Amino acid sequence: MVETYVRLLCPACGKRWESTPTDLPSHKQSFDCPGCQDSRRLAEFMRTEQDLATLKELA
Repeated sequence: MVETYVRLLCPACGKRWESTPTDLPSHKQSFDCPGCQDSRRLAEFMRTEQDLATLKELA
């Protein structure tokens, strides 16, 4: 089984990280950056449209 990851980027502090879609809330829910605690909709943390599409499909 291949594990899928999405890439995230905090718009406020620039922190970059990866996570599995199943470990994240819905793309519409509020999410806090683990680096600076900035709170935004999770969709705003996705690095690319493909990462957002993957999250929507698998989360």
